[in-house]
Amino acid sequence: MQKALHGISTHYCNIVTDARIAKETGYDSLELLSSKLVRYLDNGGTTQKLKKISDSYGLSVGCVNALLEIERYQGEAKQTMLKEATRLTRAAAELECPTVQILALDGIDDKPDETVMDIITENVDAIAKIGQEYGVRYQIEVIAFTKFRTLEQGLEVIRRVGRDNVGMVIDFWHLYASGSKPEDIARLDKNLIYGVHFCDGRLPKPGEAWDQMVLRNYMPGEGEIDIQAWTDAVKATGYDGLWSAELFSPNRWEYDLYEIATECRENMTRYTG
Repeated sequence: MQKALHGISTHYCNIVTDARIAKETGYDSLELLSSKLVRYLDNGGTTQKLKKISDSYGLSVGCVNALLEIERYQGEAKQTMLKEATRLTRAAAELECPTVQILALDGIDDKPDETVMDIITENVDAIAKIGQEYGVRYQIEVIAFTKFRTLEQGLEVIRRVGRDNVGMVIDFWHLYASGSKPEDIARLDKNLIYGVHFCDGRLPKPGEAWDQMVLRNYMPGEGEIDIQAWTDAVKATGYDGLWSAELFSPNRWEYDLYEIATECRENMTRYTG
């Protein structure tokens, strides 16, 4: 098992400082936020410099998170999406990072369910072809408040695409909020699990909006999810890869980020061993 510091847990921190925090608070790896990575590269940073930094700290780069809005499927919008995919994939390869996360938002939520699946399948296939050129794979994250939201949909896209560089990330909150249960996770083929997002939260109350800033503002163990049951379910598959401490918490983002990184790692260790 590799324990990664997720870049969202230290939301206001730049990517170089994320690496130092991860080293000094006991992590093995980094899950880089794509927004931080792109900002770093757009302002004079290079993947070579970043890799030298992570190597000097003894850290791997486990995932680049994420290529957003993979539902863009028409004309210039799709070409822009594929250019973004290529840029992140190339950067991941240069960082010797095996995995880029991909996810759809709500851009095609007005379409029938089968159309949604067709569009996502076509786009994931196109993205996967890029990854094959660079030796990079992709983990699909299903987003609980969109039409492409369930574990079953993610697995069906993987089946339809039929390439060996597409899998799933087991995000505790998104999968819990879209109706999955620990026993569903325990039945998965471990080879389809590319990462774990160790996180908590709750469902919206009647009439409440799907606002992640509110619904996910919890350290694991503070929300509705049975964290130990979900942890045990992942371990039951035999998966032993990257576990990423993801804290989506506007409240704690205002704390000392070293303290937060330490608390996230210690909390994850308490459940995972």
